[in-house]
Amino acid sequence: MILSKVVGNIVATQKQECYEGCKLLLIRPLGLDGKMYGDDMLAIDGVGAGIDDIVIAVNEGGSARDILGHDGKLEPIELVICGIVDTVITDQGSINQFGK
Repeated sequence: MILSKVVGNIVATQKQECYEGCKLLLIRPLGLDGKMYGDDMLAIDGVGAGIDDIVIAVNEGGSARDILGHDGKLEPIELVICGIVDTVITDQGSINQFGK
């Protein structure tokens, strides 16, 4: 699982059939210090996330397809957002969804 922040939307007028009706979002990994790092990644939204939301994403094809209800089908789905995070608490402090 990857803790990330939603940084953008993807709009595609032409896409593979399995993506029809799916919202595509750009996410960037988030460290436990609350800072973003690494490169943006394209994820399918499975929970209704939006820009600036802190989310949990699953980066494994079989699990991603299961979350979207596409289990048993061989479709090119690898990264899916499976949760919106309210707060992360560590011994170094916390990251609060509402204190963006």
